[in-house]
Formats: sequence, structure tokens, C-alpha cells
Amino acid sequence: MIATLTKAPNRGSTHGETMQKLLTATAIIALLAPAAMAQEITEFRIGILGGENAQDRMTSNECVRVYVQDLLGVETKIFAPADYDGVIQGLLGGTIDMAWLGASAYAKTYLSDPEAVDVVMVKTNLDGSVGYYSIGFARKDSGITSLADLKGKVFAFGDPNSTSGYLIPSVEIPTQIGATMENGDYFGEVKFVGGHEQTIVAVANGDVDAGVTWADGQGAWEDGYNSGAFRKAADSGLVDMNDIVEIWRSKEIPEGPIVLRRSLPDDVKAKVVTFLEELHSKDADCAYNMAAGETSGFTPIAHEAYESVIAIRRAQSN
Repeated sequence: MIATLTKAPNRGSTHGETMQKLLTATAIIALLAPAAMAQEITEFRIGILGGENAQDRMTSNECVRVYVQDLLGVETKIFAPADYDGVIQGLLGGTIDMAWLGASAYAKTYLSDPEAVDVVMVKTNLDGSVGYYSIGFARKDSGITSLADLKGKVFAFGDPNSTSGYLIPSVEIPTQIGATMENGDYFGEVKFVGGHEQTIVAVANGDVDAGVTWADGQGAWEDGYNSGAFRKAADSGLVDMNDIVEIWRSKEIPEGPIVLRRSLPDDVKAKVVTFLEELHSKDADCAYNMAAGETSGFTPIAHEAYESVIAIRRAQSN
């Protein structure tokens, strides 16, 4: 196009016509330049939900940060806010580009802005399933073996935006006990302690009588199951699984999605998705750390998998 406009004019052309073509071409280039620049990124930001202390979250995902930085050729940073909402607001505000959300956190993000993120991948269990459970647990020496033993006692949730640490048990447990989760209605006190790691530590230390966290429910209890918060806590020495006991289990919950900010360039999203698909075979240790245990890797997932959880959150907000 430029070559055509800058060659010598035809005999029938006037100097004014040639200049007009040049000005038109310049205007088109000027209009296209911002669009081209908008397709470039200067950094990539990964948000990590709460659930364990910030340093552990950053350490577990450092290998992912390095891989993505090398892949995209731009500085890649990890953000580990104190609570789930910090990641959600980062995605909504455009300050976080990628995050592994719980189903409830994704539901809140979607309900706040359906155009903010794209669902791309999901952690897949060793048997190929993509579900997990909210697990209620207590100290073994407490004598608590079921919800029936918890009347008048202290019960802990993790984070208000956690699926297994709040949303699902807050719906399912009341139907089983025939009471609300309000203080004094059945439990003596119901409190939020901050996240999955905090819940496990609070129960193990006897600060609360029971709580809920997440696990795939596969493998051995003594190992903390194959993957989840128990496995992470057992691996790090925070808890001896022989000291605690499972007292309740939810219905299967859809595993939360890895999401990417929708306005990212398509080539960036494609590269990150391919990286996640290949991570398990490329670096099993990195995949283990990121996925909180033994998995078969990450596989594609779509928005439709989370419509039931979105419906629950929508109903709670009304």
C-alpha cells in the first residue's frame, strides 16, 4: 500500500491528488497504530487465591511464574492478596490477568461482569474426574464424629468467597441439621478464620471444634487424599492427618476454573492455555505444587460447568 502511494504519480494524476492519497494513508496508519499497540502486553500478572499464607502461595507458584515469563517474554508477577476478594477485584479491574478460582469465586466474578474473564482450564483428578468435596473435620481426640456432635460447639468457615470453605457447606449443612448457621441456633458460634490453611490449623490446635476445607476425596486419608488443602497441609507438616477425623462430606462440587482476562491478546491466551495443558508432562513437580497434590493435569472446561454454582450465588444475593 505504501509502495503504491509513494511511487511516481500517473500522467493523469495531479500533485494534489497524490498528496491526498498520502494524507489518507497516514491517517489510516495513525488509526491502526493504537489497535496494534493494544494487542501488546508489557507484563503478565497471576493472582493466587487465599487459603494458605502468602509466601507459601508464591513459592508454590514460582515455577509457573518463571515458565510464563519465558513463554511470553514479559515480566510476570504473582499477586497473593489476603483474601479471595482481592483476586476477584483484580480480575474485574484488569490488574490481574490469570487466576485459578474456586467455583464460587468465579460465580461472583461472572455475576459482577460477565465479560471480565474467560474460563479455560480445570484441574483434573487421577481418575479423570473434575470434581471435589467440602470436607468437615474435627480433632480425633475431641470425640466428635458427626454433625450431631457439634451442637453448641464452635464451627469454622474459611473465606466468604470460598466454594468448599463456605458456599456449599452453608447451604448443605443447614438442611442436614435442621437449623441455620447463625450463632446459637445450632452451633454455639460460627466464625470465619481466613482460609483453608487457617481452618486446618485452627481445628488441629483446638481453637475451634470443627471446620470445613477441600479435597478431591481420592486416595488415602493419611496422606491428605490425593490433592487439596489437606494434602498441602500434610506435605508441609502443618498437620498429622492421624490427629483429625472426617465428620461430614458435601455432594460433589465442580472443580474451580483457571480463568484469563478476556481482553488479553488472543495469542497470549493461546500460549498460556497450551502451557497449562503441557505442564504436567513437562514438569510434574511444578504441576504438583500448583495443583496442591497428585493430579492428571489441567484440561479444558467451559462456563456451562459452573451455572449451578452461579445460580446458588445469585439466589444468596437476592
